Amino acid sequence: MNKWISGLALSLMLGAGMANAQDAKTPAAAPAATPASTPAGQAQAPLNVESIDILKQNQAERSLTQPGNNAPTWRIVKEGTNNYSSLPGPEMGVLIQPKAQFPGQDRATTAGEAWRQYRNGPLTQIGGWLLILAVLALAAVYFIKGPIKLKGARTGRLIERFTSLERITHWTVAITFLTLAISGVIMLFGKYVLMPVFGHTLFGWLAYACKNIHNFVGPLFSLSLIVMFVIFVKDNLPNSSDGIWIRRLGGAIGDGHVKSGRFNAGEKLWFWGGVTLLGLIVSASGFVLDMLVPGLLYTRGTMQIANVIHLVAAVLVFAMSLGHIYMGSIGTEGAYEAMRHGYVDDTWAKEHHELWYEQVQNGEVPRVRSTPPAGDGAPVKAV
Repeated sequence: MNKWISGLALSLMLGAGMANAQDAKTPAAAPAATPASTPAGQAQAPLNVESIDILKQNQAERSLTQPGNNAPTWRIVKEGTNNYSSLPGPEMGVLIQPKAQFPGQDRATTAGEAWRQYRNGPLTQIGGWLLILAVLALAAVYFIKGPIKLKGARTGRLIERFTSLERITHWTVAITFLTLAISGVIMLFGKYVLMPVFGHTLFGWLAYACKNIHNFVGPLFSLSLIVMFVIFVKDNLPNSSDGIWIRRLGGAIGDGHVKSGRFNAGEKLWFWGGVTLLGLIVSASGFVLDMLVPGLLYTRGTMQIANVIHLVAAVLVFAMSLGHIYMGSIGTEGAYEAMRHGYVDDTWAKEHHELWYEQVQNGEVPRVRSTPPAGDGAPVKAV
């Protein structure tokens, strides 16, 4: 009995193999797999109802002559046809996005694959090199030119440069921004740098944690960014001294330091270009990716475009922020003290922001006592 069953199974296997081999040699089966009427290099026209019915008929016939060959069915799927689905929501009946092109992509590539190649290709490579070059440039400035030191001695007289509200707002923006930047860099470049070291499982958990941190910290960053704009916009309006600062690159060209108000032209460019413009783009695209925009149709194409915009803006603002962080910490003597404690020495104010210092001297801007209380060098709040 067992021998009879084994013989029957072997006969069926040999028969199926001979049938498949005969079908592969049949010339009539080839045109059904790929229409020969489409010229090479040209996109196929979108399928209509009649074309779909023909493909379904071809699939039914092919199921008899070539079992397992589902070329007509997959052609319908790749065209992005909206088939039936019991799940609610847009595109639930579309298994694969229709063909679409990103710059430099093959016309036959589906939209999802085109986005993946574009994100993991030029965007990731260019963005990574931009950040590396920014770090190398700042390192070269530090080791070649060195930090900007005070030329004169400190006087001991202190001026209130930033109020408590200004410092709280700044540090809220700074902390949330760095959290988003670090988590974003891990998600974008981690699979190339960290995954070979950590392995797939550990990096998977790390990327998952970064994604959730990114999603929840993003709205807090956007809110604090609005508060920062409202607080600092009045001191970042352009004036006549900004043109001189830009032409002389802040004193790098010519002799002597260029006079400036409370914020110089470089800080204003960062405020309007980095904080305001790029911050707005990053926040808006981030809200789309978090699905927090009411009334927006969240299709795959919408999310892919938002992801590309978010990535480009985020890399640019991160590269610009490195210069701001450098100048506000180790790049300029006394700059970090100003944002941490809120006060700067008279010498620092005169050397870096002479026009603002003159306003303080004229009484237009309040300052602390000329001489701190005896025995206590801590700054006193201005009145």
